[in-house]
Amino acid sequence: TRHVMGLSTPGQAEIVSLDSNNIDDVLSKTCRFSQMLHPIFEEASNIVREEFPDTKQVVFARVDCDQHSDIAQRYRITKYPTLKLFRNGMMMKREYRGQRSVTAIADFIRQQQVDPVKELPSVEEINSVDRSKRNIVGFFENKDSDNYRTFQKVANILRDDCTFLAAFGEVSRSERFSGDNVVYKPMGEGIPDMVYLGSLTNFDLTYAWAQDKCVPLVREITFENGEELTEEGIPFLILFHLKEDTESLEKFQHEVARQLIGEKGSINFLHADCDKFRHPLLHIQKTPADCPVIAIDSFRHMYVFPDFKDLNVPGKLKQFVLDLHSGKLHREFHHGPDPTDSTPGQETGGEAASSPPESSFQKLAPSETRYTILSRDRDEL
Repeated sequence: TRHVMGLSTPGQAEIVSLDSNNIDDVLSKTCRFSQMLHPIFEEASNIVREEFPDTKQVVFARVDCDQHSDIAQRYRITKYPTLKLFRNGMMMKREYRGQRSVTAIADFIRQQQVDPVKELPSVEEINSVDRSKRNIVGFFENKDSDNYRTFQKVANILRDDCTFLAAFGEVSRSERFSGDNVVYKPMGEGIPDMVYLGSLTNFDLTYAWAQDKCVPLVREITFENGEELTEEGIPFLILFHLKEDTESLEKFQHEVARQLIGEKGSINFLHADCDKFRHPLLHIQKTPADCPVIAIDSFRHMYVFPDFKDLNVPGKLKQFVLDLHSGKLHREFHHGPDPTDSTPGQETGGEAASSPPESSFQKLAPSETRYTILSRDRDEL
């Protein structure tokens, strides 16, 4: 089996074998899907090399994960072939999931070469940015500066999560009262801008600030991004709500931020459209008429938060998540409520007749051993 990796870092554009002495042997043993991809990947690399002969901005490379299991583990590769994009030595969260064709791969690289920063030509345009998107706006004295180079690097990495805009020279002068300046303009009207107060020459600091603004704590799950979210490998805490019910979403966002900020990294906070995700709701004996509904999908089972109204009870949502981690949700489903201090002699109930509903969202994940792009039937979920 072989892991294929697309790298977007400075260097000559070509297929690079990371173990040139045994490449023929590797290719003869590789899995069928990797064998099928190899000539496509190679031809795409040749096209890209022709289009970017001087810039030396793209490297195509491959890794044999049988030979180099340490590399596979480092980048959590479990299916083959996988295509990952790197920028400035940093692995991008989103792997390549487009068509496995020469045209599609070459187009993807062309898109990556497009500057993600849009220049604002006038003061008027600064004041009329699209507030239906997350915008990060930089105000710079000139383009040829370390400050702007840092901004461009950050924009390249977060280009799918935020819109990046920049103004220069005379156009940006009124915003540069204390030097070059970067602000975040959140979605929605009347919400104040947030100013970056760190050093613009410090990439790590600038990136951490921008990522915090561009990637919301509670993300929407869709059929398009479900596979990607599943591959992060941590359970889901999901609010199912009707699309027009923004009030429930705001309450959920508020309580997640208040009660569960410390759980970031151990559970994914998501919201889903009740109508689109009817089948996961059916798994937990709910319909869109029951929404809003909060549930955990552990990738083995689904568990329902008893009552949405309890969201406001201090610590209740946090305890629900802690009960997942401790195994209590699974245990109580089978055996009934755990004994409590108020009922010291209480025995646990008998074995429940059924297990908790199976995970619905695990079905969005690809095969554990190989990567294929399937046109999933939404009804199956």
